[in-house]
Amino acid sequence: QVQFVESGGGLVQAGGSLRLSCEVSGSPFYMNNMNAIGWYRQAPGKQRELVAKRSRSGATDYADSVRGRFTISTDNGLNTVHLQMNDLKPEDTANYYCNVVITWRDYWGQGTQVTVSS
Repeated sequence: QVQFVESGGGLVQAGGSLRLSCEVSGSPFYMNNMNAIGWYRQAPGKQRELVAKRSRSGATDYADSVRGRFTISTDNGLNTVHLQMNDLKPEDTANYYCNVVITWRDYWGQGTQVTVSS
């Protein structure tokens, strides 16, 4: 299967910054067949939504609400993903989940909480 180690969540004031990291590991089959890696978030009472992702081709995609403030980057191919979050706003408060797509199937980390106070 796939294992996740997520880190970097926490409490920050509005306008502040946080950096999330997620390291993914697993059998060679899983590691050699990753299609994309990224971050989603889910706030209480809301649906889970894409924050940012990077595909194997290198293409990136951001939610409109975070474009220009958040930056996704990867190390070791798609094995590790970081999300640099700047100019955080209270509406960014959510549980952030690392996501990988392997052979077009979604796998999820356990989530890390980000809370932005006003």
